[in-house]
Amino acid sequence: MTKVKICGLSTKEAVKTAVSAGADYIGFVFAPSKRQVTLDQAAELAELIPVGIKKVGVFVSPSRAELLVAIEKVGLDLIQVHGQVADDLFEDLPCASIQAVQVDGDGHVPNSRANYLLFDAPVAGSGQTFDWGQLDTTGLAQPFFIAGGLNEDNVEEAIQHFTPYAVDVSSGVETDGQKDHEKIRRFIERVKNGISRTK
Repeated sequence: MTKVKICGLSTKEAVKTAVSAGADYIGFVFAPSKRQVTLDQAAELAELIPVGIKKVGVFVSPSRAELLVAIEKVGLDLIQVHGQVADDLFEDLPCASIQAVQVDGDGHVPNSRANYLLFDAPVAGSGQTFDWGQLDTTGLAQPFFIAGGLNEDNVEEAIQHFTPYAVDVSSGVETDGQKDHEKIRRFIERVKNGISRTK
């Protein structure tokens, strides 16, 4: 069963919706973004997330010290890193790691020491998909997430194309820049059951 990550959550109501709808991962964005939350906000929201649902912190080119502080304060289960990273950043961390890869046309997949890879559009959080035909995931050592422009209408096709470990959505479950609780429910329903009960 493909797992689901709902990313960029910043309100208690959205977190509760994602939890009750069956999300496997909930992402908090700590990088500059309209979805950015502070460590204090994320720690408060994390209290609403039961054991078994993984808490993910999203960073851009962080220092190791920055990661360790966030992992400790929020109780993160995974860190997701975009941007330039040092080769040794993922070594000996107290939690699992995801390296984000922006698919920009050359189909290059980095040799990464992260536990997971995440394939995203050239501009993360833009709501745009990347050209799925440009990415060859055969022979990957790590399980991977597919992100970038996913929504309830195309996520089944993405799963059929890639057979990913997980799918990741943020803007695809928003309306006017805010998390839409019905879209969160429908997206997860579509992934878990292949249908949407509520049209």
